[in-house]
Amino acid sequence: MTRDFLAMPDDQGYFGEYGGQLIPPELKAIMDGINDAYEEVRQTATFQEELNDLYANYVGRPSPIFFAKRLTARQGGARIFLKREDLNHTGAHKINHCLGEALLAKHMGKTKVLAETGAGQHGVALASVCALVGIDCEIHMGEIDIAKEHPNVTKMKILGCKLVPVSRGTRTLKDAVDSAFEEYMKDPVNFLYAIGSVVGPHPFPKMVRVVQSFIGRVARALFLALEKKLPDVVTACVGGGSNAIGMFTEFLPDEAVKLVGVEPGGKGLDTPDHAATLTLGSKGAIHGFACYTLQDDKGEPLPVYSIASGLDYPGVGPQHCYLKDIGRVQYEAIDDAECLDAFMTLSRTEGIIPALESAHAVAYAMKIAKTMSPEQTILVNLSGRGDKDADFVANCLSL
Repeated sequence: MTRDFLAMPDDQGYFGEYGGQLIPPELKAIMDGINDAYEEVRQTATFQEELNDLYANYVGRPSPIFFAKRLTARQGGARIFLKREDLNHTGAHKINHCLGEALLAKHMGKTKVLAETGAGQHGVALASVCALVGIDCEIHMGEIDIAKEHPNVTKMKILGCKLVPVSRGTRTLKDAVDSAFEEYMKDPVNFLYAIGSVVGPHPFPKMVRVVQSFIGRVARALFLALEKKLPDVVTACVGGGSNAIGMFTEFLPDEAVKLVGVEPGGKGLDTPDHAATLTLGSKGAIHGFACYTLQDDKGEPLPVYSIASGLDYPGVGPQHCYLKDIGRVQYEAIDDAECLDAFMTLSRTEGIIPALESAHAVAYAMKIAKTMSPEQTILVNLSGRGDKDADFVANCLSL
């Protein structure tokens, strides 16, 4: 099953029964053109050399693995390690695929790159690389997220992108996707929609997975060099799912390694205020692809919630849906209170302020570490840093 997954998607963009192109025929031709251009350019030495040079000298990759010694001592049990994606330029894993998408846009002669953003990390990363390659950038962001993530809003404006506030619906990530996609449809020939996760119609889940798999490839090699064995558990937060699929892909053939995706439990799974799509969702479709979704009895997406703006999405990447079904990845939920506790605990034991998104995975590691032995290890993908969340958390906790 795992080997089958590594060969996916099929020609139609499906991972098992998930993914595909559930879009109008005229848009399918555009998506197929993006796929053809991507497959052509990614094989060239020029593209690979430019991308690898920018990863090393612009992003600062490879980022290290850090043994969280004091956090481990506090929790007891298994040793906790962090893959430091938060040390990347712009502060998160998002820069990995944004570079690839911006270089592809340049290769295709696009005049503008469009995107949505929730927590603002994708927006900042894309605005940065568009400034780097000299392409106009437009970011759509829900009004609630704009208020929560003000530092990233400021950065995007400084970087020169056009920021479009979204006031419709829940005024969060799902509505920002809708808004950005509508703008994209005005001129899909000259615009490129740089989707911020492993979601959307084919080829985007494939493209983002390929680039983000750099995370797991480096993490696996670094962990082996450090510990002379693989971790017992690898965990990462899951909203759309790009940082998690980037971390998990390289470990999939290692059956002894337990892989755990951590979803936002929000105010509780017994309330409507969560975004635990894989835990409580059902098979459906959203934004041009088939996946598990949180939906009503008419198949319409439900309003979702997370304290972490980057996780409040009612769908999830098709890869995660397939991996859930075959049982290779386990999906768990962490609520807001556990997330905030992990945010503060990591900050005050290791001097590392995590993104609220990443704090979900840290919270899961803290929870299970004490049930494991000191000889066992947990590797957490620390997908982003919490500069953007500091003021919001301080207000939440009256610091």
